[in-house]
Amino acid sequence: MIAPETIPDLTLLELQKALRAGELTALELTDACLARIAAREPEVGAWAFLDPELARAQAKACDAQAAAGAPLGPLHGIPVGLKDVIDTADMPTANGTPPDQGRRPEADAWVTARLRAAGAVILGKTTTTELAFMNPTATRNPHNPAHTPGGSSAGSAAAVAAGMVPLAIGTQTGGSVIRPAAFCGVVGVKPSFDAIPRDGVCMQSHTLDTLGVFARDPRDAAIAVALLVATEGSDPARIREDAGAPVLSAASRRPVFGYVHPPEWERASPEMQSRLDALAADLGAVPVTLPEGFAHVAEQRAVINFVEMAWHYRRYRSAGWDLLSEVTRNAMDDGAATAATDYVAALRQREPLYAGLEEVFGEVDCLLCPPALGAAPHGLESTGDSIFNGLWTFMGTPCITLPLPHGDGELPLGVQLVGRRGEDKALLAKAMWVSEYLETL
Repeated sequence: MIAPETIPDLTLLELQKALRAGELTALELTDACLARIAAREPEVGAWAFLDPELARAQAKACDAQAAAGAPLGPLHGIPVGLKDVIDTADMPTANGTPPDQGRRPEADAWVTARLRAAGAVILGKTTTTELAFMNPTATRNPHNPAHTPGGSSAGSAAAVAAGMVPLAIGTQTGGSVIRPAAFCGVVGVKPSFDAIPRDGVCMQSHTLDTLGVFARDPRDAAIAVALLVATEGSDPARIREDAGAPVLSAASRRPVFGYVHPPEWERASPEMQSRLDALAADLGAVPVTLPEGFAHVAEQRAVINFVEMAWHYRRYRSAGWDLLSEVTRNAMDDGAATAATDYVAALRQREPLYAGLEEVFGEVDCLLCPPALGAAPHGLESTGDSIFNGLWTFMGTPCITLPLPHGDGELPLGVQLVGRRGEDKALLAKAMWVSEYLETL
């Protein structure tokens, strides 16, 4: 018998086993998550939409399926939070902005349908900054409510960190998965670009937007990533036979790490610099210098982001423009005023830069670098700086942030691992190795 108050603190892998063994029902799990939300939501504010009865109805359907002896999906009965830019046919999707309040999508996003097909309980919609950009939410960091949880996937990171759900989905255009995961002390995975289909997700930048996952353990993240990228064609209900067997073992040998001081490293907090320097030394990481062109990636990424944002969000100019925040309107105006030649020039920099990065990966297994300037900043006026994230989003590489050990009452710090495009599973295995190493510290 599992004590109800401890259920939300179990890992996804532990919950899977308990559900399969009949030690726990989907309804009991959902009720335990709802109880944790009731206890912590007034302080954290992670949810944009939550309907407890709708969640319970999904859980009851999962239990009926199990009782009937029907085949169970890989995420049978697992509660999941979805960032409120991801369409749900049975819940509103407001994209974090007043013009879309009350918006009811006609169909699920691909990722929503995929999770449902896998047996997940879509618990609710987690908060997002406006249109997944920079205007902050009221969500607070579960470790200290006076600090930001990061953004734009604020609610997804905070909900997992507070034990409200074992798994949540977010998006990243600059640093919106990796940075909030680091601030909230959870595992965040931004897969290779376009690894998870984006159909039905509010699009800000077709060149940069990437779906990602939040979990409390890298093995939990691996389960979700394997499921979401293992597709047969474009049908979310067609789960490949190998989808239920993600890589759950750490790399068999110590990886060769390349330690990167990214552009603007000097802005990182002294604590971040010293913690990563010490970790890199302990791991025997090889110092790596990025090709010279990486110094300009932040500007190039911003050009692409703003131009494509101005295009994809153009509908708001004729409906709801005055309701948008100033920071969102200014970015759209900047994008609309950008010369086409500057936009094309920025796009053309990506592949030559990646070719230089490939040479680096020829010497090391993965890169080790900071996920943020430091711990979560004080106040809710900003979601923090994505300077250490945007270059990898621009490159389309898979990235994982892992929490570093920290004491009670301390704000978390993280470490970011970066791998080759398309080598998401290999990077997850290396992340498991690092996670096991960190547990020994």
